[in-house]
Amino acid sequence: MDQVWANRAASSEAAVTQRHLKRLWALPGTQLGVVAWPSQRRDRLFGTWHYWWQAHLLDCLIDAQLRDPQPHRRTQLNRQVRSHRLRNNFSWTNNYYDDMAWLALALERAARVAGVERRRALPKLTDQFVKSWVPEDGGGIPWRKQDQFFNAPANGPAGIFLARYGDRLRRAQQMADWIDRTLIDPETHLVFDGIKAGSLVRAQYTYCQGVVLGLEAELAARTHDDRHAPRVHRLVAAVNEHMAPSGVLKGAGGGDGGLFAGITARYLALVATALPGDAAGDVAARDVARSVVLASAKSAWDYRQTVDGLPVFGPFWDRDAELPTAGGAQAQFIEGAVSGSEVAERDLSVQLSGWMLMEAAYRVTTDGGSLG
Repeated sequence: MDQVWANRAASSEAAVTQRHLKRLWALPGTQLGVVAWPSQRRDRLFGTWHYWWQAHLLDCLIDAQLRDPQPHRRTQLNRQVRSHRLRNNFSWTNNYYDDMAWLALALERAARVAGVERRRALPKLTDQFVKSWVPEDGGGIPWRKQDQFFNAPANGPAGIFLARYGDRLRRAQQMADWIDRTLIDPETHLVFDGIKAGSLVRAQYTYCQGVVLGLEAELAARTHDDRHAPRVHRLVAAVNEHMAPSGVLKGAGGGDGGLFAGITARYLALVATALPGDAAGDVAARDVARSVVLASAKSAWDYRQTVDGLPVFGPFWDRDAELPTAGGAQAQFIEGAVSGSEVAERDLSVQLSGWMLMEAAYRVTTDGGSLG
């Protein structure tokens, strides 16, 4: 069965690399993901590029390198990293802590998995997360600079990164404890979005669950502190009950939402392959996480469209994908978030999520996953 998922992951990789990867401004040795397919001239010129989507593209390329190590992919990884900094005005940082956390996670993995290193990047990004920790203001770290919104999408991935890099386990634990104390719904046990000026923002998104699962699983494996595994057990059960109708993870449309379910699948796969322990709760959490990933992947694959033999995934994995065209409204950046295109399948985010899901399914069937 793992060969089936290896083939599907490889097809998903080919779909994104053939349709979306282009040189940045025609410069040699560069590459970024065009944000739409079919694309318009502005897309191909990287007038829009979406920092955090590119971080997930980098992460997916690393997944592929783990599955099937190839010299050409290491070249792609180097080009992606180089071009990210170039398009970001020769900088690794921006004003959004969640964006920076996603890039930090991908860069840490690129160095560890593929030997693609940028020695100044990770210390610089680490500094951003460590210095923005403000318990006196009710956080957590904020969503963006000069903001009082402390949320799971920033603290979750930043915490995972700090658990993995630079001996910052204690701060990662503090971040996990803050989330557990502040953002867990006492009724469903799902993770709320965040807290703003002392008031809960009660939205519950799939990817908030995913990043908290990743953080707690990472800490369970790295610290052997007994408070983390029970949180994983509780949250896996909550996701299974409330966010995976008939076993398939809920979609969230296009734009930024296109990445949400893929991120959740990534960290469910981490639970399935890296959560330690032989107690009944540990075994059950791993089994449920694996089954949600595989049911979602089977459904997403069954409902895909195909163009030139390669998949086009839908934003909702439990219904037919639609073939995108060059017409209609495109994704727009509005107030710190990217809305979806009229046909969500056009968005790079949606296709990355499908690819991420196929890589996750491969990992849980080979059980060859290590942390990250």
